[in-house]
Amino acid sequence: MMNESTGGAAARRSRPVGHRTFVAVDRARGLRQERTRASPRFHGGRFENTVPVATPMKPGEQWATLREYFFGARGVERRPTQPLPVESPLPGWATPVSSGLRVTWLGHSTTLLELDGARVLTDPVWGERASPVSFVGPRRFHPAPVAIDALPPLDAILISHDHFDHLDRPTIRALARLGVPFVTSLGVGLHLEAWGVPADRVVELDWWETASVGPLTFHATPARHFSGRGPGTTNASLWSSWVLATDRHRVFFSGDTGLTPEFTAVGERLGPFDLVMLEVGAYHPAWGSIHLGPENALTAHRMLGGGPLMPVHWGTFDLALHAWDEPAETLVTRGAATGVQLVTPRLGHPVEPSRMERVDTWWRGLGRSHERVLAAGTRARTPWHTKPT
Repeated sequence: MMNESTGGAAARRSRPVGHRTFVAVDRARGLRQERTRASPRFHGGRFENTVPVATPMKPGEQWATLREYFFGARGVERRPTQPLPVESPLPGWATPVSSGLRVTWLGHSTTLLELDGARVLTDPVWGERASPVSFVGPRRFHPAPVAIDALPPLDAILISHDHFDHLDRPTIRALARLGVPFVTSLGVGLHLEAWGVPADRVVELDWWETASVGPLTFHATPARHFSGRGPGTTNASLWSSWVLATDRHRVFFSGDTGLTPEFTAVGERLGPFDLVMLEVGAYHPAWGSIHLGPENALTAHRMLGGGPLMPVHWGTFDLALHAWDEPAETLVTRGAATGVQLVTPRLGHPVEPSRMERVDTWWRGLGRSHERVLAAGTRARTPWHTKPT
């Protein structure tokens, strides 16, 4: 059953058919527009970050960055040169969750969370490319560990924001047939409804709003990022980080974000966390205020109050200029000096964070970042590190 604690966008009504479909869609759109205009984050027709984003690049550096992105840098393996190990999660999913909390990394920011009997799919992307078209754009490093039609029964699907590597139209169309509720940021429901998700299956939240879906409670929390899927759509919908909670467990999911002082408030109000999933890939000084990178992820982790830390948003798409394995390797090297409990599962391998006894550095031997990061020194500061403002 789906209900709203504080202002979710889905109306409580039976699934409409025929003429009632248009009535329901019109009501959902009207409510969305009303809530969007009333949001404290909506100004001048666009959503805004609490702390404005900025670029540290000097004039003229933009072209150099674009040139490096499209033509590459010498000696940097932005794609794996060998197949990545991918496991089928099906045998693991068939076993009980002894601790009550289990997570399966399916690539990039796609995970299957099992919380005290409930299952949530985060930012599902099964597409071959993170792109608006099928013939060009960042291509996957590895196949999806499981087919959509082989997924276990889901209680909810969480969409953090509308970027192509988090919101994939063919994937949503396939998932829409499952009849599962979608929870997302304010405004993103417009896409979901256009791709076949009934309006009464969509819950949209503004920051600090809460919705209950069955045994789960979803809290939309601040993030420092942006949205948009093409010209004229920049910041037309909201972006969020998320807290998922049951009576026994709490999980933080960053979505996409840079550092924001609001993480401290999230930890104080909604922590402590049994698992903290933070984005670590696709970082660069050119966009250092909207993506964390591994070192800033460690800072965000401290601000949130700690807990087992699992890196996401890496290892699936080439979205930046760093080596494909550098985010994980840097996180492990820096994290070892701080005593952070890291959770680095293989693709498709279900793990229970509280049962993890060691870090699985499965990517070593498939990339060359291990030696490069060690040579730089575990205490070296990297140019993408920023301080929360």
